[in-house]
Amino acid sequence: MTADPTAVPGITRPSGGPDEEARRLYLAILADGGRIAAADVPETDRAALRRLVDVGLLMPNPMDACYTAVSPRSVSDRLGAELRSEATRLLVCAENLPGALDSLTRAYDAMPRPPERSGGAVYLEGHVHIRHRISQLVSDCRTEVLTAQPGHRPPEALKIALLQDVQLLQRGCSLRTIYQPVAVSDPAAIAYADEVTRRGSLIRTLDEPFQRLFVFDRSVAVLSANEDHSTAAFISDPAAIAFLVNTFERDWARAETTDWAAAHTNGPARDAPERVGRLLARGLTQRAVASRLGLSERTVAAHISRLRERYGAQTLFQLGWQMRGGQGG
Repeated sequence: MTADPTAVPGITRPSGGPDEEARRLYLAILADGGRIAAADVPETDRAALRRLVDVGLLMPNPMDACYTAVSPRSVSDRLGAELRSEATRLLVCAENLPGALDSLTRAYDAMPRPPERSGGAVYLEGHVHIRHRISQLVSDCRTEVLTAQPGHRPPEALKIALLQDVQLLQRGCSLRTIYQPVAVSDPAAIAYADEVTRRGSLIRTLDEPFQRLFVFDRSVAVLSANEDHSTAAFISDPAAIAFLVNTFERDWARAETTDWAAAHTNGPARDAPERVGRLLARGLTQRAVASRLGLSERTVAAHISRLRERYGAQTLFQLGWQMRGGQGG
């Protein structure tokens, strides 16, 4: 039976690089763009696929039912750190690991990638291709990832992110993320945040609208290029990246810290209706409130309906007036 794409790779690691059969499969996956559907793995290659997942050279992707190639360079860093923590017998294996993976690293670096357009940007279309390219950037990252994640993140996406981000943090990279307050009401987001913050990640919430953003090692930035995020721009222009990093740092400074461990223990926050009410009291429209909190307009409308019933308000104006005037706090 093939490896389960939803399973978390085990902590047991082989003392050397992959065997010849696993190397052959890895090179074949690289030649096909660095991704293979779980259904396309031949029966004869399933054992080799499991070994590649165990060593960390393949990352399971349950959302797309496929496996994505991981940079051997990052695998070398992570396994090296694990091996050095063991006895002297394993120290030799850790020092030899980069050489054992050298041929695979050269093949990974030579893998075909989309051509760069003028202005230092590459545009990719399709969620599958965008996630695949982002997973490659996470794999290649050496020092730092900055992300701004507005709105709701699907549980499937958070499972993939958890696998990638834990390995990123284990390699010694830093990870900072900005969420909107909706995350504090989402059990899946809380569980993810609790796990990665315990491993050194930093996550804050910002009660303002902002754009989805990823910055890898301050050398590549990723922006959504349309509303449904089906097209993304991968930017490598230094001046553009400096501007985006400054924008992130400005938002980071205004964002609030959250006790994710307490949120995970106590359950999701229940103050979303009150947040909606406070913004209505400041004169924001229903659409503006939805944008500010990262909620859908339908969800905001449901909160408004409950608030109007609670305060006996017939109109939005009356509700905003009552909440501003002290009857609603």
